[in-house]
Amino acid sequence: MRSYSITRRLVAWLIVCTIAFWGMGAALSAYVMHDEFDEIFDSAMQETADRLLPLALDDVRKGDLPDMPRRLQKSDGGFDGYLTYQVRTRDGRVLMHSYETPPAPFKAPLAEGFWQGDNLRVFTIAADDNGVFVQVADSLAHRSEAMRDSILALLLPLAILVPLSVVLLLYIIRRAMAPLTELRTAIAEKDSGNLSPLVLPGLPNELAPIANSLNIVLARLAAAFEAEREFTANSAHELRTPIAGAMAQAQLLIAELGSSPTAERAVLIEQSLKTLTSLTEKLLQLARAEAGIGLAEAPHDLIPVVDMVVEDMQRHAGNRHRIDRIMEEGTRLVRAINPDALAIVLRNLIENAMHHGEQAKPITVRIGAEGSIAIINAARPFTDQELIRIRQRFHRADDRSTGSGLGLSIVERLLTQMNASLELQSRRRGDETQFEALVRFA
Repeated sequence: MRSYSITRRLVAWLIVCTIAFWGMGAALSAYVMHDEFDEIFDSAMQETADRLLPLALDDVRKGDLPDMPRRLQKSDGGFDGYLTYQVRTRDGRVLMHSYETPPAPFKAPLAEGFWQGDNLRVFTIAADDNGVFVQVADSLAHRSEAMRDSILALLLPLAILVPLSVVLLLYIIRRAMAPLTELRTAIAEKDSGNLSPLVLPGLPNELAPIANSLNIVLARLAAAFEAEREFTANSAHELRTPIAGAMAQAQLLIAELGSSPTAERAVLIEQSLKTLTSLTEKLLQLARAEAGIGLAEAPHDLIPVVDMVVEDMQRHAGNRHRIDRIMEEGTRLVRAINPDALAIVLRNLIENAMHHGEQAKPITVRIGAEGSIAIINAARPFTDQELIRIRQRFHRADDRSTGSGLGLSIVERLLTQMNASLELQSRRRGDETQFEALVRFA
């Protein structure tokens, strides 16, 4: 399932809702303003007509009206008026008109009240006795322009508010989500090698129960792992002691029997006990690997661990010069890895090189500057299918060889916990006799 960010999704939804609500508010405001503007403009037309009517009647009573319509002079204000008007007689003749109005009569009928055409809205008022009508007109384009400017005044702030809202929302949400981010980071650092309790003071009430519950779980896991490690260590000690005792008794029995025919059976018993000792050791290592001992809480210098294992295996091999360690100058290998777990990995890989490689041929342990350890030995070529098969539990490189077939399983289990990998390469660098087991650390 595709992952997503709660912060980004929350900001996106808030921005969408802000724009939607602002748009709905602007639409409602535009609807209300449309009605209010119509009332204001209509009121202005009525007031203008009421003021013009006495002036027109006064001119009619004086009788100084020309035969041609009189065009009033433009005002000194220097701008065109929004309202235009005409004074007309009952027969429709135009007596006078405003500067912006053409002499042709308005299309509006001579009936009191409002009339609206395609381009104009006209208000007509009449004198009761003289048959004079005053018509005041307002351009519908003017009303539309006023309405458009008002809507733009409501929408234009979005160009500033939306980017400002994004920045402000990101800041507020990140501040609010900071405790959750700290808790997530602290949980992500936990693994089988780091089961220390979470120490996050100041968590909000919504997150504090989660941290407390997780600390309880971590404490139980740490106790379970510790109990498993103690059981494994105690079991190893308890198993080694009786097996060692049985081995000693079998060796004494072989010495006492000498060349007796039954001595062969005693030798078989000794070999079975050796096999049991090796299998017990591997099973205990596997149990420790399953308990998750790969990582450590603090970094360690791993080069002394490599030196110690190489020196111990040199004594075990009986030929100190067979196993050699090579390290480039200035190489450092410091990782948060359990030294015991690394020792188990190296011991198993070197044992595999000793048991399954060419006997008496040298084994090289090379520490690379890039953070790797390679065990190189002489061995027969392996096919890709064989390299896959020997990684499986209880499968050996050669059915005739001794061993439990658990070594590589233990190694890979521990390396997975160390965030490391194992690469097996036959015919190293094109050499048919070279086999390499390469451990790469992250």
